[in-house]
Parts: sequence; structure tokens; C-alpha cells
Amino acid sequence: MSLEGKVALITGAASGIGRAASLMFAKAGAKIVACDLAEGVKETVSAITDAGGEAVAVQMDAGSEADVIAAVKTAVETHGGLDVLFANAGITGGLRGFFEGTPEVWAETLRVNLIGPFLAIKHGAPEIIKRGGGSIICTASVAGLRFGAGPAQYSASKAGVINLVQTACQSLAGTGVRVNAVCPGLTETGMTKPAYDMARAAGKEHKIGQLNPMRRGGQPEEIAAMALFLASDAASYVNGQAISVDGGLSSSHPVAPGTVREVEMGLKGVMEP
Repeated sequence: MSLEGKVALITGAASGIGRAASLMFAKAGAKIVACDLAEGVKETVSAITDAGGEAVAVQMDAGSEADVIAAVKTAVETHGGLDVLFANAGITGGLRGFFEGTPEVWAETLRVNLIGPFLAIKHGAPEIIKRGGGSIICTASVAGLRFGAGPAQYSASKAGVINLVQTACQSLAGTGVRVNAVCPGLTETGMTKPAYDMARAAGKEHKIGQLNPMRRGGQPEEIAAMALFLASDAASYVNGQAISVDGGLSSSHPVAPGTVREVEMGLKGVMEP
């Protein structure tokens, strides 16, 4: 999954999935434009350059059109163009109940999580087209597939991202630009740190990820690896898809704990005389 000679712009690159992807893409040969509002994006770039890679840091607001335009311009002026865009930046909007949500929280969550990827595609795709095609990846979530993996405003924004990549890939038909989404399950990042810290403090770390068949949470590198695949020519015929990387969580309808084996045995009795 080589990205040799490619230029990749990654948002949310200061930590978590964005940092892991920046390091992984650079190791695969890409020149990186690492973007984030947080100062930590400079540490990401330092890690890349210390390892012999090429990268530049851009502090920007992923939901600001002016900032997105400036970031894409940096990629073109610094590295000569753009081949890969990973619109990864996102926020939860807070862990509040459905009826405790406010229009302000919803608007801000949608601005960063959904309008941000739209702006990245709008301004990044024309530059990718100039290079003969390439790949755009957006971070959605299993929370965008169905209830149970995040607060309402976050889940709705990520459902929008899934539809956004489908709409964008059709709008870019014939250009050679592929647009896909990766849907992480529970993954240890800055966003989920409070939940992980709470579980560890209570001695319940073993329960993290217990609802998926892998019986654990994910690591940023495991999500970044899917993004790398989608960015590379190995995924040259993958377009308009939302691919879950969640340990198998989204493969199931809700069942009571411990009943899976009972269901299997019941089916066996029905299927076999």
C-alpha cells in the first residue's frame, strides 16, 4: 500500500487517528500536510521529520472555509499538488441526552463533523483532479449507522458523512477521484479518553469493547490502516463506501448478553432433523 510520491492532507492530525494516519502515510512514502486546531499538530510533524519524512503543520479550523482553502493552498505550494485527502477532524458535541441538546451544540457539531468534510471535498477535489485522480477519505463512525454508539448530535453528523461520501463520489464521476468513509467503532483517542480513564479508575478496563466479538476497543493505528488502504492504489475500485472498523460491533442486532449461543443452538435444532 505505497503512497510514494503522493501528497496527503490530513485533518485532526494532532492526536488519535489523525496522528496515527499521518505517521503511517508518511512511512508509506507520502508528503504530509498535517492540519489541526491544536498545537499538538506540530509534534506530529516533528515525529514525521525525525523519522526522515516530509511534512508541514497547518493550524486550522476544519469547519472554516477560509482555513480549508488555505490548507489546500499550502499543500499545493509546499509539495506541488494534492493526491490524498483524509477529512478526519471531529468533535462529539458533549455527552448529553437527546432532550438536553441545544441548537448551538448541534450547529457546532455539524459544522465541524459534516460541513468540514464537505469543505475538504469541495476545495481538495479540484486539486486532486489536476493530478489525474486520487483518494478522499472521511472519518464517519458506527454511530452514523445506527443508535447506540454516540450522542444524538454526533451520530446524526456521522450519518451525514456517510451520505456525503456517496453523494460526492457520484458528483465526481469520471474524474478519477474516489471518495470513501471509514467508520470506527470504540477507539482509544483523545475523544474517548474520559471513558477509558473512568473505566480504568473503576477497575473495569476489561469491559471496554465487551459488546463486540473482539472483546476490546480499537487502537488509532487500526483505523489508520484502513485509511491507508483506501488512500492507496490497492483500493483503486473502492468508491462511495462506508467501511466499518469496529471489531464486529455493527454486524449484530441487539441481543441479551449470553444468548448468542442459545440462538445458534436453537437454529441448529431447526435446521437439522
